[in-house]
Amino acid sequence: MSQEIEVSREIAGRTLSLSTGKLAKQASGAILLKYGETSLFIASQTGPSRPGTDFFPLTVDYRERFAAAGKFPGGFLKREGRPTQREILTCRLTDRPLRPLFPKNFRDEVQVMINVMSSDGENDPDVWAITGGSAALMVAPLPFQGPIGGVRVGLVDDEFVLFPTVEQMAESELDLVLAGSKESVLMIEGFGNQIPEEQMVEALMFGHKAIIEICELQDELVEAAGIEPFEYEEPAPNPWIPIVQEEAGDKIKEARQSTKKQERSEATKAVRDELIEKHFPNGLEELEDGRTLSDLKEAFYQVDKKACRELTIAGKRLDGRGTDELRHIECEVDLLPIVHGSALFTRGETQSLATVVLGTVRDEQRVDGLFDEISQNFYLHYNFPSFSVGEVRPIRGPGRREIGHGALAERSVAPVLPNREVFPYTIRIISDILESNGSSSMASVCSATLGLMAAGVPISQPVAGISIGIVKEGDDYTVLTDIMGDEDHFGDMDFKVAGSQKGITGIQLDLKIDGINEEIIRKALTQAREARRELLRTMLMTIRRPRPELPDSAPRILSTKINPEKIGLVIGPSGKTIRAIQEESGAQIDITDDGTITISGDSKDVCASALARVEAITEEIKVGRIYSGKVSSIKDFGAFVEIAPGKDGLLHISELSDGFVKSVGDVVKIGELIDVKVIAVDDQNRVKLSRKAVLIEQKGEEDDDDEVEEDDDLVDVDEDDDDVDVDDDDDLYDDEEE
Repeated sequence: MSQEIEVSREIAGRTLSLSTGKLAKQASGAILLKYGETSLFIASQTGPSRPGTDFFPLTVDYRERFAAAGKFPGGFLKREGRPTQREILTCRLTDRPLRPLFPKNFRDEVQVMINVMSSDGENDPDVWAITGGSAALMVAPLPFQGPIGGVRVGLVDDEFVLFPTVEQMAESELDLVLAGSKESVLMIEGFGNQIPEEQMVEALMFGHKAIIEICELQDELVEAAGIEPFEYEEPAPNPWIPIVQEEAGDKIKEARQSTKKQERSEATKAVRDELIEKHFPNGLEELEDGRTLSDLKEAFYQVDKKACRELTIAGKRLDGRGTDELRHIECEVDLLPIVHGSALFTRGETQSLATVVLGTVRDEQRVDGLFDEISQNFYLHYNFPSFSVGEVRPIRGPGRREIGHGALAERSVAPVLPNREVFPYTIRIISDILESNGSSSMASVCSATLGLMAAGVPISQPVAGISIGIVKEGDDYTVLTDIMGDEDHFGDMDFKVAGSQKGITGIQLDLKIDGINEEIIRKALTQAREARRELLRTMLMTIRRPRPELPDSAPRILSTKINPEKIGLVIGPSGKTIRAIQEESGAQIDITDDGTITISGDSKDVCASALARVEAITEEIKVGRIYSGKVSSIKDFGAFVEIAPGKDGLLHISELSDGFVKSVGDVVKIGELIDVKVIAVDDQNRVKLSRKAVLIEQKGEEDDDDEVEEDDDLVDVDEDDDDVDVDDDDDLYDDEEE
């Protein structure tokens, strides 16, 4: 058995350990990472790629086994199947900072597999996938330019918390994951409750200090294991690059400067086709000297990329905008009938159509995993059809990109939604990308906000999102607001920022370079804030605030909370009581374990009727209160009246009427609805009722009305009285348009 090498260090009050050399010795690299009692096993593997591969084929897989938490998978098959959404998002979270740290021309297959082996329920393993992936690549024979570390930062009671526990995250105002090297930040993904930009930067710098320690620990492991740096031999220069630069460089720059995406693409393609026809006529694939058509195409791409970057650095954006200028914005609501809300948001050549549907508690999404099962009452689904970019592809269901973009938009909008007590609806938003030319996820944030307001969802603040890019050459860089697809493709950064006028709700950074510093982060956030405010102004010109009423097509929902011990009273034996209420009222009733009762129906009256029945069952019977009850049985000594489902009271013959009663059946019949007053509740919770008291009270009220009618002269109305106080609350009407 090989010798095991282990290093450890205390991070945020718990021990982080990394070990290698004992497990999976045939893998290129293998790491066992432990933090607290949570452990992950990470293996990296490399191999030759398929011939003709023109990209870096890195694959990251992350899996959470239920056994890690001492649980069984649900369902018929007691085995994990396809990756969950959480696992897919963690794969993306890990891939994004690792990918830029390989040489640009490296084309070998690399796979990183991460398995959660044990979960203590306290420390979330997802963020440790980044550190574990980096460590597994550091001990493998690969040209990986690491190490990097990943950290999570929370904000609890206005204090930053490093690697917050699951319990702390439930109270945190911020969920920020960042990855970086000892020198710079490589990846950011964070969500917060309208966090100010300055506070977000402080959180990033706070987290980066821990990243430095984690990177030092990996260096310590590599040194202890005696692993020598991998020597990577760069491939020979492409012989076509100088030829393409000389013959087509200026033509490419000219072709790339157009306001329309398709015009730029077609003009650039025409330059390429002309070059191919010149050097490879009649469909040739290879010349006599060994130079190939694929090499020419790769050279053209490199020259094209260089031309676009040079134009940007020189201050000439491809569509002629300034570096901090937004594309043209158009907004529209209420495009679709029947649905509860709809909105179309167009920014340049990126267009998102949002559809909003409101449902009941039965429409919530159940999510199970390592931690407790949760119910999700808001979700946003993102669709990216091939026609949105002028392509043809088969529909295979949502891919990793669609799941990732949808989750980003969803979590960016979630902080401004009303809580369940105020708005007990399940909300589903679908964002269909109808055309795309840069940052469709942030367009989804904007269309979702418009759709929610059109549906009458009382969001606390409107939210908008924008993407910031950068082109960096040495120490020179240009920060770009609202990047297009070409600027994303040829640039170095895609920095998405969503939020309200108060602060940031969602942030995501992807880089193609080895990191950015605090200066660039601050500049990007500043430009994003200004762009976000301009976006919000344009959006609010279409719809200023959420509509005061829900659409007629939306279900009506009322909610109440009862003592959980009384849930059984509402349900009744074998569900008899709750079924009766639903059948008689036409409403749908759902009850959760904490006593929350949600009642939904086609109208408010239907819901109110059912709610009244539920309240009658669950509330304490109060002496002196008048109830409307149904006579359930008649005896010689009186009648029993059901004043609430399953709750009867005795109406004694002496309390039936204010006059003499010979027989109970002479006054009331079984099934008759009568008003009765509770006059006593004894120690055994037996209820005594009186109809006589109700009749006496009603007679007294009628006598009082007669006296008022007779004494009309008691009411002295002076029509000329100037002392009438009119409360003119002009401040209730906020005329923002002025």
